[in-house]
Amino acid sequence: MSPSMIALVVEEENKKYQRGVKHLCDNGLTKVPTKYIWPETDRPIFTKPDKLIKPKQNLKLPIIDIAELLRPNRSHVLRTIAEACENYGFFQVVNHGMEGDVSRNMIEVCKKFFELPYEERSKYMTSDMSAPVRYGTSFNQSKDNVFCWRDFLKLSAHPLPDYFPYWPSSPSDFRSLAAIYAKETKEMFDLMVKAILESLEIDGEGDKAAEELKEGSQLVVVNCYPPCPQPELTLGMPPHSDYGFVTLLLQDDVEGLQIMYRDEWVTVDPIPGSFVVNVGDHLEIFSNGRYKSVLHRVLVNSTKPRISVASLHSFPLTSVVKPSPKLTDKHNPPQYMDTDFATFLQYISSREPKWKNFLESRKIHHIR
Repeated sequence: MSPSMIALVVEEENKKYQRGVKHLCDNGLTKVPTKYIWPETDRPIFTKPDKLIKPKQNLKLPIIDIAELLRPNRSHVLRTIAEACENYGFFQVVNHGMEGDVSRNMIEVCKKFFELPYEERSKYMTSDMSAPVRYGTSFNQSKDNVFCWRDFLKLSAHPLPDYFPYWPSSPSDFRSLAAIYAKETKEMFDLMVKAILESLEIDGEGDKAAEELKEGSQLVVVNCYPPCPQPELTLGMPPHSDYGFVTLLLQDDVEGLQIMYRDEWVTVDPIPGSFVVNVGDHLEIFSNGRYKSVLHRVLVNSTKPRISVASLHSFPLTSVVKPSPKLTDKHNPPQYMDTDFATFLQYISSREPKWKNFLESRKIHHIR
């Protein structure tokens, strides 16, 4: 076969993968294509010369009862939040007021969206990261050398009236149910920010960062992980940290989320009706490294599809993120450079995103 013919075949193969893993599965798939097979040491289960390496047992994250924040033992809950953000970078929230129809309806309508014909879903496919709605696959489909077993739908969500008209109109109740979900997760975020700032001993009243976060960005990311014929060869998402301030994650009842804890991958036990809350890169910067954004990844399985909905919250896209002046002094100088959203977008648009590389690029290395 001539070089030009080989190039055409490769281009056609790549086009097929760009349509997403759901499209591949809908057209019949009995084994994982080479494009999705991760290097052996990055797989969920891999073999060293002397032993088989498996993920550790499930991890029960610290649990925060939001209702307790409004009661006399608030100070105890704040200490638990501080310890969770320092030691895990994750915790689970219960009694948040969204245990019923709002969460359930969001999961169900998102399932329906991914069951739509590819032609309907592909209307929203774009490589423009600033688009108000973006449908795509893998982690960064224009840069990933190896693809992930994931399709996604990303919805810009704040201010809601600015973005609502662009959201998918099919299924017919998608916009209305997603809007309720976005509004209520924004309210939960506002409550969590107040508690997180207080746990850092920052008074949120009149604080510039608190005011900016109230008017900040919100991105709702729906993740679809179809059943995979060879889940031991691939990942739903690679190891990464979230770029924002805080992420609120709603999961269905299928486990898959893993976090790096004490240098080991551990699977998070899903608690029905709960939200997983995790520290983002911006909160690590803002707290001057006291609270850690933690690496996490997603496993897939061979029998059940999995849906998760992540609501990523942070400062307005035009804001500069930097260590809080209330947490720095001459004895504790800033550990991170000032950064903004444009710098982040430029970074991830120019290379394959890996681990916590962007955050590492913002660290200041002090000479002692």
